[in-house]
Amino acid sequence: MLLITGTFRIRPEKLAEARPVMETMILASRAEDGCVNYSYAVDLLDGGLVHVAEAWRHRAALDAHFASAHIARWRATWPTLGITDRDLTLHEVSASRAT
Repeated sequence: MLLITGTFRIRPEKLAEARPVMETMILASRAEDGCVNYSYAVDLLDGGLVHVAEAWRHRAALDAHFASAHIARWRATWPTLGITDRDLTLHEVSASRAT
């Protein structure tokens, strides 16, 4: 299992414009073979900070995701939406358990 966690910044005044774009990209990602979870969450204390949480079954699924058309379209919107400061980390997980 692969997890991607982290954050990116968006200009708060662009958040309403970004929501449908993000929703389209998230739904397309969740429909991909090998996607276990894909979500964004706006920080309650910092409206310009978005938390990212992704889970993928294996590297081939993640590589296909990175090469997908919906990711290319999403990335093309970043300058217009003011998306900056991406800080994501890939974690390789060999085991997990409920806490």
